[in-house]
Amino acid sequence: MQISHTIEHTLLKADACENNIVKLCHEASEHKFHAVCVNPAYIKTAAKLLYGTGVGVVAVIGFPLGATFTEIKVQETFVAKAQGATEVDMVMNIGWAKSGDWEAVERDIRRVVEAAKSCGLTVKVIIETTLLTEAEKRRAAEIVKQSGADFIKTSTGFAGGGATIEDVRNLKAWVGEGVKVKAAGGIRTRAAALALIEAGADRLGTSAGPELV
Repeated sequence: MQISHTIEHTLLKADACENNIVKLCHEASEHKFHAVCVNPAYIKTAAKLLYGTGVGVVAVIGFPLGATFTEIKVQETFVAKAQGATEVDMVMNIGWAKSGDWEAVERDIRRVVEAAKSCGLTVKVIIETTLLTEAEKRRAAEIVKQSGADFIKTSTGFAGGGATIEDVRNLKAWVGEGVKVKAAGGIRTRAAALALIEAGADRLGTSAGPELV
């Protein structure tokens, strides 16, 4: 199975330097991955390197905690577009979810989705499955579905856990056909990648893209 088109080749480490981003983009272009996924500071660099290759640039928003002001997430989204991003992955406010303040969670997500849609960006919502109960995951999935987001994403990879087959299968069942699923975090083997796709993942966020293909 050809999985390169599902891969978002990812580098989000705090110590990632420009040379690392250049390598990331070269690999993404070589293997014809769907996109690279980078921190906002490297959007412009990635967009320049990938211009004309057909490989997109995904920027993370409110990353990795999701706990910043909604207004900041909205502005990050607009700046990401201006810098050359084609998609954004926003982090849900996990603390609000754990507190049961789902109205605040919904407002936060809706405003970022509206901002992304207004400037033509594909938008994904990271719910950080490893920190949520089953009931919280389901409620988050319902909110993401209602928000108009394009994708629900499992994980940041920074919370001590990542994508699982069970979570991907459940998220796909809860959001239905109108929303896609991005599995991310801990995907390091081809077998794991194929199992997640079989479970319902439409995209894979991984730093091990070249090894997977």
